[in-house]
Amino acid sequence: MPASFAPMSFSAYWRASRAPRYSLTFALPLLLLYEGLSLLLSHSAVSGVRNGADVLLKTMFVAFGGRAGLITFGVLLLGAGVWLVTRDLRRHPGPLRLGVLAGMLAESAVYAALFGIVVATLTTLLLHPPLMTATTAGPLPIGTQLVVSLGAGIYEELAFRVLLVSGFVALGKLFGWSRAVSTTSAIIASALIFSAFHYVGPYGDRLTLPSFTFRAIAGVMFSGLYVARGFGITAWTHALYDVGLSLLL
Repeated sequence: MPASFAPMSFSAYWRASRAPRYSLTFALPLLLLYEGLSLLLSHSAVSGVRNGADVLLKTMFVAFGGRAGLITFGVLLLGAGVWLVTRDLRRHPGPLRLGVLAGMLAESAVYAALFGIVVATLTTLLLHPPLMTATTAGPLPIGTQLVVSLGAGIYEELAFRVLLVSGFVALGKLFGWSRAVSTTSAIIASALIFSAFHYVGPYGDRLTLPSFTFRAIAGVMFSGLYVARGFGITAWTHALYDVGLSLLL
């Protein structure tokens, strides 16, 4: 796709950055970086150095079709992305504006820098616990932590925001709920499932009320960001936040 540096208004940027042609193009380098580093470290597409949501999604396909199921997953994922971008380009023809992508990266970095402070503050206001962070069942090498953090941006957002939030919104519409009720219910339900997911498996955290609440609020924030700003910015915000956390801790 051709690219342009032509300037645009803030309102035009706000609309364009949510569109599939920008959102998915912006998320693609994150996907490629995660998959490349995962294969480099583990030489496996479904085990070893992998984010839990990635393993969950791929294992479902592998269970039904083995290696063919894994290929089917990749084809469906990339095919859906190409279809959405192509449809968007047909509706809104023109070159990609590099300024929009640069703005999306800056926006994601700002959100990631503020994210932990906001969520920790809300958790403290709600529970009044001593400020704490959850720890995993065992320490992981820094390389593994970074790869898992990148995977959180792609696969946790795909599972808990794209699939769950969108699915719950569609279910709400099926029941005749208003858009506001459907969206709010979807955000809350997906956030609770997102938080619970972190306590499953051998690397799951020890379940405590403060840590569960922290992650539930984080899930609400990510789901709200997904609804407001789309997949690409939410994925990069999540990945940058997790990477920063891994480097600091």
